[in-house]
Amino acid sequence: MPIFIDRRLNPKDKSLGNRQRFLRRAREELKRSIRDQIRTGRIARIADADAEHAVPMPESGTDEPSFNNARNSGRRQHILPGNRHFSPGDLLPKPGGGGAGGASAGNTASEDDFRFVLSREEVLDLFFEDLELPDMVKLNLKEILAFKSRRAGFAATGSPTNINVVRTMRNSHGRRIALRRPKQEELDAILKEIAALELVPSSVAARQRIAALREELDRLERRRRRIAYVDPVDIRFNRFDPRPVPNANAVMFCLMDVSGSMGEREKDLAKRFFVLLHLFLKRRYERIEIVFIRHTHLAQEVDEETFFYNTQSGGTVVSTALEEMHRIIDARYPAHEWNIYAAQASDGDNFGGDSERCIALLNGKLMRLCQYFAYVEIIDEREAHIFGSTENGTSLWRAYSEIDLKWSNFQMSRIATPADIYPVFRQLFGRQPASLKVA
Repeated sequence: MPIFIDRRLNPKDKSLGNRQRFLRRAREELKRSIRDQIRTGRIARIADADAEHAVPMPESGTDEPSFNNARNSGRRQHILPGNRHFSPGDLLPKPGGGGAGGASAGNTASEDDFRFVLSREEVLDLFFEDLELPDMVKLNLKEILAFKSRRAGFAATGSPTNINVVRTMRNSHGRRIALRRPKQEELDAILKEIAALELVPSSVAARQRIAALREELDRLERRRRRIAYVDPVDIRFNRFDPRPVPNANAVMFCLMDVSGSMGEREKDLAKRFFVLLHLFLKRRYERIEIVFIRHTHLAQEVDEETFFYNTQSGGTVVSTALEEMHRIIDARYPAHEWNIYAAQASDGDNFGGDSERCIALLNGKLMRLCQYFAYVEIIDEREAHIFGSTENGTSLWRAYSEIDLKWSNFQMSRIATPADIYPVFRQLFGRQPASLKVA
């Protein structure tokens, strides 16, 4: 087995491997800092995450490793120049009083932090670096393009199957007029006159006239042969330009419960989750549509502003949101052309008997159309330890647990605090696929 040794010098005699490790540590630290801001609620709205951020990073671990002589071992000999102020053995005081950055005197170590100012693009890149929509089976949204040919005028060259007969004949007619190509009617008229003269008694004038007509007929025929009826210069082909079109369409349905059972805390957590989802979709995918549906005892499709900021209250009938979603799919998003995704947030409260209606809608219609369906339930912090397993929970949670066992493209999770939002989001939309369930 051959062994290759790279003896090229690194820039400025530095270790390229150490530098790459440092960059990896710095990147991981920046990602950790961004996630901490999500957990602590400092990034809670679209405007917060979609902006510049100053991210502190501790100095610890940022230096490149290097080899130095041990100060307390080994044998070394130095020749130092003397001076008037110090003698061998004198102790030199450390500048700065022992503190970092001119801090007060003390015997404890301290280090300054670096502060990185990240742009909007850098923040979002770190934010959604290893997330993606699961099961994008109908081709990728961003990296791959399909090309569709569209008419783009005419060309002088092309395939014979693309000849444009109308434009070709128009060019031919204009060229024949410009070059004064004899018409067939002119030749027929001369032939008719010659035949008429040949029928009358022969005379010198008639013979001269016939000779002149035959000479003219011969000249016109030679001219017709030189000027073709259709010349290659006349031919025009239909021109087609390939234009990129999305080869896969995706739509995300965002369903949020805004009924009276959803207090301000529950609505705030649900909105934070959808803010994260909204940023993720707009950042990672160039061609995707988002449909916002709010529901109480009635469901309604709304715009982004209404979805996140409008106040509404009422009873709770979750099936209305699923019915509205199915209606919109039938009207605008045929399943054979669109990748359909859905994310639903609720506190689990539902009108009596409606959870069975939700099971019927999901089993009978929606789960067959969806690539992926994520359900997030907002629970109270005090109940988080009680509802830790799927065997407990609200009526809607127990109903959706049946869906979770049957369909591999269904996932569900709970959120109790702002710190849970990002881990749950990563669980639902991380690149590592969840284990498949038996359908």
